[in-house]
Amino acid sequence: MKVVITWLVLSLAMILSSDLVAAAKPGLLGHWKLSGTTDDDSGHKRHAANHGADLKAAGPDGEPVTAAAFDGRNQLLEVPADKAPRLGRGDFSISVRLHTAAELDDLPGDILSQYDPAGRRGFSLGITNNAGVTTNQANYRNIHFGIDNDRLEPQWTDHGRPGKALLIFSLAVYKGELFAGTCEPGAGEAGHVYRLAADGNTDAKWIDCGSPHPSNSVSALAVFDRALYAGVSKYRVAGSSLPESENQNLGGKVFRYDGDGRWIDCGRLPGAEAIGGLVVYRGKLYATSLYKPAGFYRYEGGQNWTSLDVPDGKRVEALGVYNGQLFATSYDHGHVYRYDGRSWTDCGQVGDEKNTQTYSFAVHFGKLYVGTWATGKVFRYQGDNDWADVGRLGEELEVMGMIVHNGQLFAGTLPLAEVYRFDGREHWHKVGWLDQTPDVKYRRAWTMAEYRGRLFCGTLPEGKVWSIQAGCSVTYDDELQPGWRHLAAVRQKDRLKLYIDGKLVATSAAFAPEQFDLTCDQPLKIGFGPHDYFQGRLSDLRLYGQALSAEEIARLAGR
Repeated sequence: MKVVITWLVLSLAMILSSDLVAAAKPGLLGHWKLSGTTDDDSGHKRHAANHGADLKAAGPDGEPVTAAAFDGRNQLLEVPADKAPRLGRGDFSISVRLHTAAELDDLPGDILSQYDPAGRRGFSLGITNNAGVTTNQANYRNIHFGIDNDRLEPQWTDHGRPGKALLIFSLAVYKGELFAGTCEPGAGEAGHVYRLAADGNTDAKWIDCGSPHPSNSVSALAVFDRALYAGVSKYRVAGSSLPESENQNLGGKVFRYDGDGRWIDCGRLPGAEAIGGLVVYRGKLYATSLYKPAGFYRYEGGQNWTSLDVPDGKRVEALGVYNGQLFATSYDHGHVYRYDGRSWTDCGQVGDEKNTQTYSFAVHFGKLYVGTWATGKVFRYQGDNDWADVGRLGEELEVMGMIVHNGQLFAGTLPLAEVYRFDGREHWHKVGWLDQTPDVKYRRAWTMAEYRGRLFCGTLPEGKVWSIQAGCSVTYDDELQPGWRHLAAVRQKDRLKLYIDGKLVATSAAFAPEQFDLTCDQPLKIGFGPHDYFQGRLSDLRLYGQALSAEEIARLAGR
């Protein structure tokens, strides 16, 4: 009898202890301290399986075994679907301490996600780099927090034509603003950089930030070392089956924006008349030549550029960074090349010999994708000389700008300037026809960027910028500084919010909460999501089933 009573007392004590643990952390759906373990400390027992992360890493205070380190290649933590929370239509909050390095050789990647790509339902939080969106680096160390329940705006928003643009050659996000580089080919005209006015509505006005150079195009933009860089070109407009430009000034130079229409000359790329790509890789800015002779260059500061080898004498064009390597497309044949900081490796023919050019990159669920001419197909990189065909975009011939927006991969095309969404396997769904200029052979949906939670796309020959939104997103449209940071993401009624180091930095447009039921039968993934695997360290990750107040977030951030 005494044994039975003792057992009952102990059992009751254990139950009460478990309840007290849960009660001690009200509102918590999960709490992963990531200090040597992947266990959930919230009381809900949402323990995560470790797939390769280093649990002995140093945390914010420099003490070992207080953070989890992720290599950005294939490491993640995973809470099984049957244990993962069901967020539904309710408010929720994410709080985490994260560390990113100053010099990256991969995308920063996703921090936390629970997302069903087939149903396009769930949420994701991550840091976005979008490079190789044709010739430019559209986003650099921006933050994206999005929710979706298979919602896509039915109409594209027309943001107008910057200046006398024939082509929106480049788009980039810099210090909370969207910048566009144009091709303006007429006599007495030149390529300009424009900034989207603050309202960003359908009556948008573009603010002229000046023309860096007399050549007809600003063909590439990239954020590097907290500054906006622009590459200029003499674009051969006849290559788009249009009358050749009356402006014969050669480009081939790079400039740095100094504000108020001022541009600082950062030097000429030896032998180049046009810039084919800009990207940041391992803390250095790299550029390519658009036309022959082939050229590949590294910026050394001031007006100094080092000319580097090119693979087999072939041109390298659009530049992307993925899994420790710098990847490049080529206009000389349908190959892709990768650069390890010293030498090039040929990644092989993309598809069959009908593909004679490769155009753009995107990273989606940890895999590298490339667009092609002349089959109008996208291919996924499986390894050198191993490219998986993931389908043709309608009846189009060329796949141009590609980008991941709120969990989904989008791509623009030629000759109709259409935009498609990748729905998995080999299926692409058309979501827009942006440039309907009559009596021309080619129309281009040339480049893309993510800004203010929306997908932006620029066209030729109408020279306009358009945008659309999948689901609802909020973005921090500035460069997240390296080192340890506290990040909070909040769904509160009809808004999404982002906080950095306890300060509110971005709020989404309003949405209808009843339209966003996030319930999905998917695992909760720490360090992985629709963009890429996380590269960096995470500590003290918390998921709340409520909207935290600004004061609560400030306390978590230690302010």
